[in-house]
Amino acid sequence: MSQETLNGINGILQDVQSFGQESYRFMRKCTKPDKREYIKIATSCAIGFAVMGAVGYFIKLVFIPINNIILSAN
Repeated sequence: MSQETLNGINGILQDVQSFGQESYRFMRKCTKPDKREYIKIATSCAIGFAVMGAVGYFIKLVFIPINNIILSAN
């Protein structure tokens, strides 16, 4: 193998090794959320679902008449 190929392989191995080390450090710092934090996250997700549902419903409500007008014009 040429020197360039070996340098490329070594670079990839170093990247994989540093990724593994960073992942290990990240997982060691992770903690389970306590009850207050869990409720806060669940509430935020519920509000997000409700807002996205309302936006989708509003868009559908607006475009149903427009769609009927376009299809009945033919």
